[in-house]
Amino acid sequence: MTGLGSPPPPGLRALARRSVALPGEALLAECDEEFFIASGPGGQHRNKTESGVRLHHRPTGVLVTATERRSQSQNRGEALDRMRERLAALGHEPKPRRATKPTRGSKLRRLDEKKRRSETKAGRRGGEE
Repeated sequence: MTGLGSPPPPGLRALARRSVALPGEALLAECDEEFFIASGPGGQHRNKTESGVRLHHRPTGVLVTATERRSQSQNRGEALDRMRERLAALGHEPKPRRATKPTRGSKLRRLDEKKRRSETKAGRRGGEE
């Protein structure tokens, strides 16, 4: 996966968009599913069973985990939801920004405010004017 700030390659973006549209079973088929012992509150049931779920989406390299619930099936559903959210974010293409210039009115307002501020500060100096 790409680092923060740099846009993903177009091919990766298209893969992510295609994968988001898949039904749950097909999306799970594209993922490597790993179960592990989740730590934290939840007692013996959570500390001795492999209830944590880690999904790795092979085509895009996206990795998500879910360990909040004590049930492996609930964590699998949560991980699948997170995978969809992450793939949707990866597949999103931001609108290109267009450069604009300040209007004449906004320039005049800015200059008027600067002049007013400078007069206020000059008044604080006192002494010779």
